[in-house]
Amino acid sequence: ILQMRSLGLGDIEQFPFLEPPEERLIRDGVKTLQELHALDSQLNLTVIGKKLAKLPVDPRLGRMLVAAADGNCLTEVSVIVAALSLQDPRERPMDYAQAADQAHARFKHEQSDFLALYNLWNAFQEQKPHLTNSKLRGWCRDNFLSYIRLREWEDIHHQINQVIKGELSWRPNQAPAQYAEIHKALLAGLLG
Repeated sequence: ILQMRSLGLGDIEQFPFLEPPEERLIRDGVKTLQELHALDSQLNLTVIGKKLAKLPVDPRLGRMLVAAADGNCLTEVSVIVAALSLQDPRERPMDYAQAADQAHARFKHEQSDFLALYNLWNAFQEQKPHLTNSKLRGWCRDNFLSYIRLREWEDIHHQINQVIKGELSWRPNQAPAQYAEIHKALLAGLLG
């Protein structure tokens, strides 16, 4: 819906799809986009909607990025949004659940699971320059992390940053953002 609006393709209900989406799904999508302030009451794209249409993530996650750009916490939120776009990289095999929990505890944040993801990102980024690929895979194994998912996370983060810095001309914050700023931006995507 968002892409069709940004491309000027007209009303989604009138578009000649080979297999049109169910009306209920269209209504739910429009409602979500209005909650995110991406569409106005006449179903026209808003300023926020135009920004969301450029981002390579789900609109709710994109809304977090828009709020992060306004709230000076884009560096942290772009990492968290990329993580939320894929399956959790933390592994917890049944036979090693306690060991996995202990390994993951080093990334824990007292107040936030979202910031625990950010801590995990930073730990992985700190290891990369000092380890060969095979040793980095070993570090992931030792910490019950999926190397493949961490690489996917990096790829998504890179794609997000290309749009953020290129098409949208947003600049990541240089100073670390505070808990309240980050969570306010994350809530914008959850609550609209």
